[in-house]
Amino acid sequence: MKKEKLFICGIPALIWGEKSDRVFIHVHGKMSCKDHAEAFAEIAESYGCQTLSFDLPEHGERTDKEYRCDVWNGIRDLNNVADFAYASWESVSLFACSLGAYFALNTYTDREFDKILFQSPIVDMKWLVEHMMLWSGVTEEMLEREEEIDTPIDLLRWDYYNYIKTHPVTRWHKGTEILYGSLDNLQERESIDDFCSRFNAKLTVSEGSRHPFMEERDFSIVAKWTENCLK
Repeated sequence: MKKEKLFICGIPALIWGEKSDRVFIHVHGKMSCKDHAEAFAEIAESYGCQTLSFDLPEHGERTDKEYRCDVWNGIRDLNNVADFAYASWESVSLFACSLGAYFALNTYTDREFDKILFQSPIVDMKWLVEHMMLWSGVTEEMLEREEEIDTPIDLLRWDYYNYIKTHPVTRWHKGTEILYGSLDNLQERESIDDFCSRFNAKLTVSEGSRHPFMEERDFSIVAKWTENCLK
């Protein structure tokens, strides 16, 4: 399909699809990149929408390890991309996955979107980080003393943990569509249900699917859910 490469404030990005007055900002998750938006972009184009995808810090073409993939840089980048989108299209919607959804929740509270789709969203980062600490045998006291601890799961940071504790999600748009796998071990069902209750989100649970939705059976599940949301 047609795609145009560009840079938004130095951020590598792609515009997918034929010209339209409607666009989806596509925010990928950890260990993904802007190019992985193609399957979503093909469906979005069939419903008259273009897709704007971009690389998060330390992902895709962004190899600068000094500019970390954390919430502060995520907020900065997501705002720069949104500024470009709202200046270029009449209607802006949002698709965000996993960590990308967490960044969106911390960035886009006051932005207006036509539609919002979350796949495997991290809606309670405190729960996730504290379970990562538990799984890795890292205590809060250890993390405060060391400031950073690299674990087989991920890098744990004291400053990041403090941000998470003091910035719970308390505001969001009503009517977000969520796809969640019943075997997701990075976000408990209780957290998802609580989010849906507070913000009137519509939840679709895929039985037997894990957080990444990368099994063979998952591709058609994601595609069908996406189409249903865009109808």
